[in-house]
Order: sequence, then C-alpha cells, then structure tokens
Amino acid sequence: MLSGTQYFLPAAAIAAAVLLAACDSAPEQSGAGMMGSRGPVPVLLAPVTAESFTDNFSALGSIRANEAVDIRARISSVVTEIHFAEGQAVQRGDLLVELDSREIAAELAVAQAAYEKVKSQFDRSRSLRATQAVSQAQLDELAADLRRAEADVTAARTRLDHCSIRAPISGVVGLRHISPGGLVGPDTMITTLDDLQVVRLSFSVPETYLATVQNGMQVAATTSVYPDQEFTGTVVSIDPRVDAVTRSVTVVAKLANENRLLKPGMFMNVALQRSRDNVLLIPEEALAPRSGRQFVFVVKDGVATEREVRLGIRAPGRVEITDGLSAGETVVAEGVQKLRDGAQVVEFAQPG
Repeated sequence: MLSGTQYFLPAAAIAAAVLLAACDSAPEQSGAGMMGSRGPVPVLLAPVTAESFTDNFSALGSIRANEAVDIRARISSVVTEIHFAEGQAVQRGDLLVELDSREIAAELAVAQAAYEKVKSQFDRSRSLRATQAVSQAQLDELAADLRRAEADVTAARTRLDHCSIRAPISGVVGLRHISPGGLVGPDTMITTLDDLQVVRLSFSVPETYLATVQNGMQVAATTSVYPDQEFTGTVVSIDPRVDAVTRSVTVVAKLANENRLLKPGMFMNVALQRSRDNVLLIPEEALAPRSGRQFVFVVKDGVATEREVRLGIRAPGRVEITDGLSAGETVVAEGVQKLRDGAQVVEFAQPG
C-alpha cells in the first residue's frame, strides 16, 4: 500500500505542474494574439468645408411708434374748439385745439402800444441827437426801453400762439381726453400723436450673439394678430450697454407699416438673419469636449492628430469653427471616442 501511495503522489504533482504551466502560458498566447490583430481604428471622416451660411436668431419683441408725442397745452386756458377726430391722420402743423385767447390778445395789444410809444420817443431823440439837444446817455436809455418793449411784444405774441395747439409731427391722433369748455394746462393730457408709417421693434439679444447682430442686418417678424403675414425690416441701433442682470443687449429694428397694421405695444416674434461667406463647418459629432475645451481629430496620411478648436454658432447637426482648422482639412466625424492622439485610422464604408 505504501509503495502504491509513493507512486501516486509524484504523478499528481506532475499533472498539477503541467496544468499550471498551461495556465501561465495562456495569457501570453492570448495577448500575443490580440497584439497581432490590432490595426487602424475604423472611423468615418468628414471634410472641413467653407460655405455660405445664414445666421438665425429668434426673440420676442415689442412695437412702439417711430415718433410718439403726448399733446399738452403750454399755458392754462379754456378749450374753445377741437379740430381733430380720434384716429385721424394729421400733418405736421395742422391745428388740433384752440384755447381762449382773449386775455392774451389784450396783453399783446398793450405791449404793442407801449412798444410804439417808446419807438416814437426813440426816433425823435435820435434825430435831435445831431443838434446836441439830447444827450447820448438819454438816447441809450431810450434804446434800452425800446428793446424791453419789443421783448414784451414778442412774449405776448408767443403766449398767443400757444393758444393754438398744432401737431408737432405727422402721424395718427389718439383718444381725446378733453372737451370744449374744459380748463386745460401743462399737466393736462389732450391726446397722443404717433408716427406709424414706420414702427420701431425692440427686443433683447443674449450677449453671446453680439458678434452676429449688426446694424443693417435683415429682420423678419410675425404676430399672432396676423398669423399669415410677415413683416420685414432692418436693425437700426444696438444698445452700447449689456444688461448686467440678464446679460443681454437691446436691439431696435425699423419695420415698414404703411397700412398701419402694427400698433404700439404689440408683441412680435423676431427672426434675425445674416448671410456670411467662408464659414467653416464640421459635423457636431466630430467634437471631443474635455475640461471645458473642445477638440477634434485631424486626419492626415491615416494618422489622427488631436487639435483644440474654438466654436462659433451651432446649426442643426453642424458647428462653426472660428479657430483651429482650415478649409480642406479632414476630421473624424464618427468614432472619436475610440481614438487617442497619434492613432492610425481607416475610414469604414457606410451602409448603402
């Protein structure tokens, strides 16, 4: 029995040794097989193209009149005549309201009489000055009195003109807030006057779009009031200050409004457009973001080289490159996640 046991143990030890040797060699053979099969990474490539591109931006804007005036009296008096109808189109200089002017007309008459009296005295004294009958000091005093009397006439005539309230601009008259016989003054709102041939559309643009928005660019706007109609115009001014809270800037565009369909206070959906040439575009999938920076893999002679880029606007499925690439270069459009800098790549065929 002992001799049998002695014979069995060496055989078991040999079998275990063989098994361990096989296990140790298996990973080496597997690794060798994997290394032997490693080759270029299959990817999909895309050229960097320089194209004409139209920038688009949407915002909500508000309409206001091109020019808007609150019509008020310059003096306090009683309304005698009203010469406008609500909603009427008037021209600059048209008479809107007349105020009671009898008292001011009397003041003008008194001032005119005083002026004529002083002027007569001055004329006589000036003719006598040549004979030394009137001193130069007396003549200078009469000249000052004449200028004062003339100023009194001018002031009275100006107050009389203020009794006739005229349109300061051409436009459309608003609602009437006075009646004949009512007392009005500088604090009394008579009506409003809006120039609506052209309207101003104000809207806010995020500061990230400041490089896109510029004076003269085209604007298209729509409103739910006229859903089938588009109103076009151009940007005329951009606020030089960025709002510190909203991080946006106010932009103003002018829209033609010959039929006066657009009213001050209306909301509109704004679409800005700007055409640019030689815009570098690549597929959005080509980007490899890392630590807040953007990278792409540029392929040349079958080798992918990582390169940092700067982005511009984004379009559906594509992105603008403002720095880091040149037109005609080739980038990896699909398979970026499998790459490292300097990797060899091969383009795989897309399914039919």
